[in-house]
Amino acid sequence: MDAIAVGPVLISLPRLYAVVVALVLLGASAFLLGLPRQRHGRWFNGLMISWLIGARLGHVMMNWSAYQDAPLTIVKLWLPGYSGVWGLAIATVWTLWSLRDRIGAMLGAVALTLVASLAWLAVVTMAPLGASPAPREVPALTLEDVDGQPIDLASLTGKPLIINLWATWCPPCRREMPLLADIDGRDDVRVVVANQGEDLMSVARYLDAEGLDFTYPLLDPNQQLLAASQSPGLPTTLLFDSEGKLLERHVGELTPALLNDWIEH
Repeated sequence: MDAIAVGPVLISLPRLYAVVVALVLLGASAFLLGLPRQRHGRWFNGLMISWLIGARLGHVMMNWSAYQDAPLTIVKLWLPGYSGVWGLAIATVWTLWSLRDRIGAMLGAVALTLVASLAWLAVVTMAPLGASPAPREVPALTLEDVDGQPIDLASLTGKPLIINLWATWCPPCRREMPLLADIDGRDDVRVVVANQGEDLMSVARYLDAEGLDFTYPLLDPNQQLLAASQSPGLPTTLLFDSEGKLLERHVGELTPALLNDWIEH
């Protein structure tokens, strides 16, 4: 997931695009469907709610193993994890039911919803506001771990490599640390947690207090990885394949489903 920074706030670009498309759909449907204002508002509000619920529950059902140990994560709607296909399906069912007595408007609403969904997908794919993911491969950087040992990042290839950029003052960074620690225990992936801009004492104290034990807890006091990834903020997570080529850059909080999908695919 890409994002842009507005002051200290990170805004998800796919969600920003979704808001824009939804506003266009609101205007177009009000003009084209010929529904009374109250009827149109009821349909459109129901459409948005049904899409969100359907997209969330569809994603959860397809990734239940990642949610069953932490079911409260399902209702944390700010986290990534939505299925556009399921959202469209449930939104279409709502439209068919709510406009069943207005066949022309019903068919037009279904068509507009489908066009809006395809438009959102196209915009997300083109990403007009997003920067090209960077770096293209594992940065040629050597950072020290919390024990003062130099670690050459390029030497960690040979397995899929996850590099997480974080800080102790960042709430979503702290929330995803236990998840990354669990992944670090696997044999089929390497995990690097690179603290950005803080001193050794702050980092070591936090990791000890939380009982977090990572194989590669690194210090990046000059935020070289943040600059190399061209990230707008923290947390940022980079996924590299076993040859060190960038596969994904995710800005924002991680979820078990997202990490499982990365590792298994």
